[in-house]
Order: sequence, then structure tokens, then C-alpha cells
Amino acid sequence: MSDTMYLCPTCGTQYPVEDAPPASCLICEDDRQYVSPGGQRWTTLEKLHGAHTNTLAGIAPGITTIATSPTVGIGQRAYLLRTPAGNVLWDCLAYLDQPTIAAIQARGGLAAIAISHPHFYTTMVDWSHAFGGVPIYLHSDNQPWVARPDPVIRYFEGESVAPLPDSPGLRVIRLGGHFPGSAVLYWPQAAEGAGALFTGDTIMVAADPRWVSFMYSFPNRIPLGERSIRRIVAGVEPLAFSRLFDGWTEAQGDARDAVLRSAERYITHIHD
Repeated sequence: MSDTMYLCPTCGTQYPVEDAPPASCLICEDDRQYVSPGGQRWTTLEKLHGAHTNTLAGIAPGITTIATSPTVGIGQRAYLLRTPAGNVLWDCLAYLDQPTIAAIQARGGLAAIAISHPHFYTTMVDWSHAFGGVPIYLHSDNQPWVARPDPVIRYFEGESVAPLPDSPGLRVIRLGGHFPGSAVLYWPQAAEGAGALFTGDTIMVAADPRWVSFMYSFPNRIPLGERSIRRIVAGVEPLAFSRLFDGWTEAQGDARDAVLRSAERYITHIHD
């Protein structure tokens, strides 16, 4: 029997061991993503080794980005959040190798993984196994998009979960929008106590980084409706945070204010 775990290079999603590639990628077939114009392709993590590099860069106290070059899948970056209660990996990358594992171990390893939405699930199970089987926190509403189930995955119900028992202020909060279980991570102790919000692409920094935006599908240019936007705002409004990091970059200025005024601008235009 084969021990091959096929990986979709368009989105980075990894599938369980199979003798042959899946007929299609459930993530790319969804209308929030897309199948490559050349048709469905497959690779494996092993085939990618040596052709890519993950770079770790500290961007703020306790916050380190991890990015792959050349990109694999969507090209997002992950965040290593170093807290007194342990380290959390927020969001995930498709590419993982031994130098990446060693670099994270040198920074204290991982105590938990939490991921915003299915486009970033990628090789999450390999990441967990590489660090001793640490738990992966996903909202239960997104379970249908998990391509590689595993006991390390912990689905949470309701609106939030604390991935570190000794750091209850650090929370993964379901906001919905992009996916029904799309979530953000709130770290109130970040930014010298002013707070930081990590949003994947539930809330996306705009080309003018003083603003953010919201979409059902970014590649297919499908907007969210007003109800979804107001739900996101209702989840964010009670939080105190000065910085916001999406899956690629950071908002500028007062991040909480940027979310609130950007939502009102968005709603105004979808009613125009």
C-alpha cells in the first residue's frame, strides 16, 4: 500500500494516505477558491523539499511571522505567538521541513495550533505531529472542509475557545463571514497591553492599510452581505486592540477603528 499523502499546490491542502490522487480538491472546488486554469494538479510535501524555504522574522515583541518562498498554495504567512503560557501557531503553511521545525523548537516549540479557516488548514496535521501532537483548534462549523481528519484536531462549539489553559485572555473567536466557522485570534496582552487581533482573511487589510475589507471569496470577487458584516463587527466591537494582522500584512493606525469605519463604508457601497 502507498504511504503517499497528496497535496494540492493551488491551495496547499493535504489529503490522507492514498494509492492515487483524489479525483478533485474539495477546497478548490468550493466557490470561495478555484481550480487551477490548467486543471487539478497534485504534489507531495516530500517532492517540495529542497525547492522552498520558510523564513522566520520577528515583527513585534512575542510575534514572529513564518513565510514560504517560493510560495506554496495561497501564499499566506503564519504567526508564532510566544506567550508566558506557551507558544501558539496561528494559521498554517503548506510547506514544512526540518529547518523550520528546528527554528521553532529553538524558540520554545509549540503548545497549540489554531487556524482561522479551511484555506489555511494545509498540512496542519504534519505540523502538530512534528511538535508532539499538540492540539489544533478549529471551529466545528468548518469540519466539512477538513480534508485530513486526525485525533489532534479539537473542534470547538460556540463563540470562543482558549487554546492555552493558563492564558485565558488569549482566545480564538468565531466571527463567521468568509466561512461559517471563520475565526480570529485575540491576544489582549500583545502590543504592550494595547491588544492585537489576528484575522486570517476574515478581515483583510486593504491596499490602503488604514482600511480593511471583507469578502465571501477574494479570488472570485464575491462580496459578503450586510448581515455577515454586522456579525463580524458585533464580535470585534467589544475587544480592545490597536494592531491587526491578516494572513499577509498589518493594518496601519488604530486597527479597531479601521475595522468599524471600514465596515460602515463597505455596507454603504453594497447598498449603492
